[in-house]
Amino acid sequence: MSSTQLNPQSKAGAPADLKPNDRPTTIDAPLPPQAPADQEAIELTAQLVRIDSSDPGAYEAQIEKYVHDWLVSRATELGFDLRAASCPVSVDELEALPGRRCVRARIEGSGEAPGLVLLSHLDTVTLGDGWSEDTPALGAVIHNGRLYGRGACDMKGGMACAMLAFRDALLQLARTGRQPRRSFSLICTCDEEDFMRGSEAAIRAGWLNASQWILDTEPTDGLLRMAHKGRVWFELTMQGMTAHASTPWKGADAIAAMAEAICSIRHEVAALPTDHELGATTVTFGQITGGYRPYVVPDSCTVWIDMRLAPPTTPDDAIAIVRMGIAAAESAVAGTKGQLKVTGDRPAIPSHPDSGLVAAVKDATRDVCGTPAEMATFTGYTDSAVVAGICHNPNCASYGPGSLEVAHKPNEFVPLADLARVHAVYRHLATA
Repeated sequence: MSSTQLNPQSKAGAPADLKPNDRPTTIDAPLPPQAPADQEAIELTAQLVRIDSSDPGAYEAQIEKYVHDWLVSRATELGFDLRAASCPVSVDELEALPGRRCVRARIEGSGEAPGLVLLSHLDTVTLGDGWSEDTPALGAVIHNGRLYGRGACDMKGGMACAMLAFRDALLQLARTGRQPRRSFSLICTCDEEDFMRGSEAAIRAGWLNASQWILDTEPTDGLLRMAHKGRVWFELTMQGMTAHASTPWKGADAIAAMAEAICSIRHEVAALPTDHELGATTVTFGQITGGYRPYVVPDSCTVWIDMRLAPPTTPDDAIAIVRMGIAAAESAVAGTKGQLKVTGDRPAIPSHPDSGLVAAVKDATRDVCGTPAEMATFTGYTDSAVVAGICHNPNCASYGPGSLEVAHKPNEFVPLADLARVHAVYRHLATA
């Protein structure tokens, strides 16, 4: 899920050139006996975790090639000629950014029903510091029923389950010779952990649209998550005029003006109405810079702002609040002037509990787990929310292995039991 980044650490220990059929061995003690599908999910997740796809950092080239080649290999092994125009199976690539690709595997449907898409992202946040010696960021170590590593839950575990579900659908197609009623796609995007330009490119290319059922594979703690707060990012700069600190009246203090702007923005955000589902709008002043020396009146100060919006507050309302802060600063500190740049703009996404996708996931989780998944909100912002916002698609949600509480943190992990559960749910959705 998109978020601010962690501090990078050395890439020592990154994997050599991996091949799609490599089968990794675990570093920890032997695993207890697992069903074959469960073991497959564990091994594929470990393989993906060992590939550095950090953003910023290594980016997605190596893992995209691995996923692409894995999908092509599985289709070819089952007798599908991907070069034939009549083949119902395809594997495509899309260059969303220079040298950064998305990949799509698709089984064409025979009917008019909305297509089902499992949506994963290839990149992770930076590796970061603070990892334990026995669970390195790229180690994919298995210990006490958990697989550790950067991206284990966000979201290489979910991507592995989705890849295997696509393979399961290929097996069914090869065995029966009957195309599914609805098309089924696996789409893996780049750049989700930054500006989500991969999913935007996939929308422009027609890979993602308003009519599909789109389920992303983010970690959801066993819940089906649909609603998201909106997100607006700002870069706010206050300009002033330098002077010696002994004669501050000869200058205009840009940092003092920024303090006035921040106080005004915080006050206005606190007064906004709350939403029954998403709660309160929040604001974070995540980074600030300004000034030269303690004895110089600063002529510039810049702050980067993250505002998470709950209805009825809109991005336009957020922009108006920041402009009010600028006006308050300019009034309080003579000689200063504010400049505003909007660097990210995503609308809030409500829940649609009556959607067809929700019904399908609840049916699948009831059959696999015994009880249907409960619905909840998502505290970050995901690729499926991008599709919901741009395409006005009410059938976009998140369901995947692992917990939001450990995503992006040192010693990130995914429970092995979650991999088994989610693979089974995805397989049910793909083959039912």
